Amino acid sequence: MPSPSRRRFLKISAATLGAAAAVPMLQQATPFARAASAGPGTVTTIPTYCEMCFWKCGGIASLRDGKLWKFEGNPLDPMSRGRLCPRGTGAPGNHIDPDRLKRPLIRSGERGQEQWKSVTWGEALDYVAERMKKIAAEHGPESIALWKHGTGSRFFEHVMRAYGCVNKAAPSFAQCRGPRDIGNLLTYGTGLGSPEPTDIANTRCLVLIGTHLGENMHNTQVQEFAEAIGKGATIICVDPRYSTAASKAKHWLPIRPGTDLALVLAWLNVLVKEGLYDKDFVAKHGHGFDKFAAAIAENTPEWAEKETGIAAGVIRETAREMARHRPATLVHPGRRVNWNGDDAQRARAIALLNALLGNWGRQGGIFLAAGMKIAGYPFPKYPEPGKPKVDNPDGRWPFADEEVTTGLREATITGKPYPIKGWVVYAANLIQTLPNEKETIEAIKKLDLLVVVETHPSEIAGWADVVLPDTTFLERHDDFYVGWGRQGWAAMRQPVVAPPDEQKPAWWMAKELANRLGVGAYMPFKDMEEYLAVRCEKSGIDYAKFKREGIVMGPKKPITIEEGAEIAFDTPSKKVEFFSDQLAKAGFDPVPKYTPPEAPPAGFYPLVTGRSPVHTFSRTQTNPLLADLVGENEVWINAATAAKAGLKSGQYVRLKNEDGVVSNRVKVKATQRIRPDTLYMVYGFGHTAKGLRRALNKGASAAQLNTRYKVDPLMGGTSIHRNFVTFEKEA
Repeated sequence: MPSPSRRRFLKISAATLGAAAAVPMLQQATPFARAASAGPGTVTTIPTYCEMCFWKCGGIASLRDGKLWKFEGNPLDPMSRGRLCPRGTGAPGNHIDPDRLKRPLIRSGERGQEQWKSVTWGEALDYVAERMKKIAAEHGPESIALWKHGTGSRFFEHVMRAYGCVNKAAPSFAQCRGPRDIGNLLTYGTGLGSPEPTDIANTRCLVLIGTHLGENMHNTQVQEFAEAIGKGATIICVDPRYSTAASKAKHWLPIRPGTDLALVLAWLNVLVKEGLYDKDFVAKHGHGFDKFAAAIAENTPEWAEKETGIAAGVIRETAREMARHRPATLVHPGRRVNWNGDDAQRARAIALLNALLGNWGRQGGIFLAAGMKIAGYPFPKYPEPGKPKVDNPDGRWPFADEEVTTGLREATITGKPYPIKGWVVYAANLIQTLPNEKETIEAIKKLDLLVVVETHPSEIAGWADVVLPDTTFLERHDDFYVGWGRQGWAAMRQPVVAPPDEQKPAWWMAKELANRLGVGAYMPFKDMEEYLAVRCEKSGIDYAKFKREGIVMGPKKPITIEEGAEIAFDTPSKKVEFFSDQLAKAGFDPVPKYTPPEAPPAGFYPLVTGRSPVHTFSRTQTNPLLADLVGENEVWINAATAAKAGLKSGQYVRLKNEDGVVSNRVKVKATQRIRPDTLYMVYGFGHTAKGLRRALNKGASAAQLNTRYKVDPLMGGTSIHRNFVTFEKEA
């Protein structure tokens, strides 16, 4: 018998299908145009692209009698292929969420007390502009920094750069994807971009090492994962927890946390010693292979077994399984890979494993992503910066090719190399995102101005001087999304419904701020329609058709060797660098080396984290559609470990880390699907922002417990799996 939640879902689905069957007319509309004048029961559709996460799937919004009804995938879009994930289909819940920010706010009490007065947009933007001018006069515009996430930040970044602000950071680099991109850059001469060019649909052997496909709901890849399984592909899943992906695997390797690199080095050792690697690829495209082979000679499966807890025989068998299917074997490069502080080298080891399998540019491996171009808007040239950026002083992290978030935070705390006195934070809840909440708050206390642009209350907004209420993606225009994949494409975002209160789109805020800062010439267009139409006209794109369909496809070109593509590598040697001379010259290991992780104190456990398939980081816990599905997180504890501690499923505990930080209460999930020495928890819960009424104190925050972290020496990424926790029972 279905559970109550499942029965409710089936009931809603049946009602929705019945309503759809009764709709008398379906028509295409431009935003707000024909929906308002349509007769009763009329459904109008408007294409746009989603931003419930960074995947940016193309979708089609439906309005019924002029009101937002549902959001589905656009069949023309290569990302969604006509289907959306649970978060995407739940996007209308963000529009109707009663906890949304409704109007501009200026702080009336002390920072962090969440005391506000509502003001007009003019008052709020005047306040921001006056204080930005004051900071610029006293310290220079470089002392104002932007923290950004998502498409909406585009014009804030543009206006601030026009004003002379050079410091910016996207947490996604140092907290998510940076090590993966740098590891591949050092090996192949190119990063992987987003989405990753992984040919999962055609792979014959897929290796997932800490990559939770099916829970990490990266839409296209999850669809291809299902296709690969349907075709009989072998799945090898490495994870301390029996995840959704592990349930589909031929081989599940429940590895000891922090020892991934030891396993990968042992796999490399087996492929080399047994001659199972792609010799033709290595001979033609490899650099420093003999030195590489010598460096990993001692990394045997027997050595790795002692570190990982995975039997040497299993390590050999899984390495041979990969070799049997090459070059259509794919070791997924992963995302959210900042775990232990040595993650760029871990990512480089995975890149070398893919190189031994010869899958670069091959079907079932890593294809050569295709793109397209849309002409830019004729903006004036930016002024020359007066000072250098502060996030990576003296090249401390020599291989960072983007700004380092913790470096920017550190500069704000120390005032070196010069003071950072203002932050503009767009859609980045830094309290939940950056490690060590105390350091983030210490940095905030050094500021003369903190502006937060958000759709919902958040922990970082609670510390702001000014909060500007943003629209959701269904309520605004944005810049084009120009994507890379099997074929280049571009997607258009356009408003589907009007914002429910006084929210404004980010481009409008940026334009108004530009006028107040004296750089209005950098936002010369009347509105986004004009901006987008100009770019289309310069590119020879039919703007009206683009609006109707939502997607424009670029030219096709070969993306694999089988299709006639040629491969080249933009490394110093112009080859795949098995031995990296540039790393050696900079004083780093030219071939990845393993360092054992620290052991937990007695009675403590490593805490590993992951994603809920229905939530976006910490951003959707009040969405009424998604919160009904997952309203709080759980802490997974091995059943034997739980029994020993006197814990049962459904019981509430608090988690305490080795620094004495105690979490909110969180429900126990006692299960055999996790190692006895490891705990697991979904990220993004445990909110403390008072305005998040539905999510307040629901579940525990993994970010709050992340007080100790290590910094990747190559690129500045910060670890999120370095803390140990224990349980505190509730009385």
